[in-house]
Amino acid sequence: MKEASAIVNSPLEKQSAVFQAQKSFFNNQETKSYDFRKAQLLRLKEMIKANEQDIMSALAKDFGKPNFETYVTEIGFLYDEINYTLKHLKSWMKPKKVGTGLVHFPSKSKIIYEPKGVTLIIGPWNYPFQLLLAPVVASIAAGNTCIIKPPEETPHISNLVAKLFPQYFNEEFLAVIMGEGKVVVPELMQNHRFDHVFFTGSVPVGRIIAKMAAEQLVPATLELGGKSPAIIDEKTNLTVAARRITFGKLINAGQTCVAPDYLLINEKIKDAFVDELRATIMEFYGISPTESKDLAQIVNQKRYDKLKTYLKEGKIVFGGAFDDEKRKIEPTIIEGITEKDSLFQEEVFGPILPVFTYKTNEEALEFIQKNPDPLAFYIFTSNKKTENYFLDRVRFGGGSVNNTIVHLANPELPFGGVGNSGNGSYHGRAGFLAFSNEKSILKSGTWFDLRKKYPPFDQNSMKMIRFLMK
Repeated sequence: MKEASAIVNSPLEKQSAVFQAQKSFFNNQETKSYDFRKAQLLRLKEMIKANEQDIMSALAKDFGKPNFETYVTEIGFLYDEINYTLKHLKSWMKPKKVGTGLVHFPSKSKIIYEPKGVTLIIGPWNYPFQLLLAPVVASIAAGNTCIIKPPEETPHISNLVAKLFPQYFNEEFLAVIMGEGKVVVPELMQNHRFDHVFFTGSVPVGRIIAKMAAEQLVPATLELGGKSPAIIDEKTNLTVAARRITFGKLINAGQTCVAPDYLLINEKIKDAFVDELRATIMEFYGISPTESKDLAQIVNQKRYDKLKTYLKEGKIVFGGAFDDEKRKIEPTIIEGITEKDSLFQEEVFGPILPVFTYKTNEEALEFIQKNPDPLAFYIFTSNKKTENYFLDRVRFGGGSVNNTIVHLANPELPFGGVGNSGNGSYHGRAGFLAFSNEKSILKSGTWFDLRKKYPPFDQNSMKMIRFLMK
C-alpha cells in the first residue's frame, strides 16, 4: 500500500472566502449563459483527458483498482455524462411552454429553468472521482457555482482533485474544500446557507446532512444505499445470470452502492445456480482471487476489519480467504444467515454475498420487505408475469431486469433512491432539474379583461364561472 499525503482541513477563513466569492460571482449573472456553461463542461472534460494517467494512478494507490475498471467506472462514465449533457443542454435550458386554461384567457404560460445558486457537493469514498464529479456536471449545466468536498478516505485521488481544479477553474466558480467530513461539512453547512446540497454516502450520515439542511430550509439531494436484492427465478438463463451478478457484485470489490447485496434464489435451482456462481468467479478471478489484479482491494483497514467479521456468520460455501497485507477478501458466498446476523441487517459493501432461498413470489416479497426501500432491485427471469409481479410491488430507486448495476450508466434514466435509500435523482436531464429552480410564469394580455370576474358579483358572474370551471 502506498502512503498518501495527509488530508488537511480547509480553515474556516478559506471556507467563508470561497463561499462569499461564489455568491458574488453568481449574483453577477456570470454563470447563466449557455456559452459559459458549455465552456465549463468542456474545460472539465479537458481536465480529465489531460490527466487520465494520474487519475488512474491515484485510484490504484487508494483502491488497487485495475485500469480497465477505473476507466469504465470513473473516467469513461464522466465522458458519457458530459457528452450527453453538452448534446442536450441548449434544449434543456429553453423555457417550456405549457397549456393555460380558458379561465385565464387571454394568457399563456411557461416554465423557466433558473440556476439555484451556490451548491455544495459532498463525494463518497467508493467511487471518489466519478461520484464527486457527476453531480458537478449537473450543477454546472444548470448554471450554478460549486463547492466540492472530496472524501478523506481516499487521499491520493482527493489530493489530486484539490491540485487539479485550481489549474482549470477559478475558485469563485468551482472550488475544492478539503478535510474530514465530520469537521468541515458541519462548518460549511452551519456557517453558510447553500442553495442546494448534494450528498452521496451512507444512510446514517445522510440523516445528519438532511437535518443540517432542513434547519436552514436548504434543498438536499441524498444518494444513499440499502440492501439491494437480486432475485433468481427458476425460469432464467443461469449462466448469463451468474456472469452478470458476479460482475455487478464484484466490480470495485463489492464497494458499490447498487451492487447486489444478497441473492434470493428459487429453491428449485439454488444448488445449480450456486455452482454457476462458483464457476464464474473462478473464471473471472482465478483459483486464488486475492492474487488477481482484476479484484480491487478494500478501501481502508476499518472497512477491511468490518468485512472480516461478516465471515464469521452463517456457513461459507465458497471463498472466505483473505490477505491482510493486500487488504483483499476473496469473493465469498455464505448461506445460513439469520435475521439476527449483521449480514441480514447491514449493507454489506464488499465481496461477500449472502444467499437465501424462496418457494413462492409472495415469500420472496415478504423477505425483501424486511429491509425496505433498496436503492436498487434486480430480477432475473424470462417470465413476464413474474417480472411484473416484483416490479409492481417492490419499492426501490432503480434497477434492471436480467442484469445488474448497468441502469445507472444510462443518462436517459434518472438515478436515485426512495425512502431509506435516498431522496431526489440525477444523471442526464434529471440532474439538470435537480439543480434548477422551475420558475412558473403566466403572462396575461391586456387587450381583453372580463369585468364580471371582479366584484361586485352577481348571478351572471356565478353562471360564467360555473361554465369555465366545471
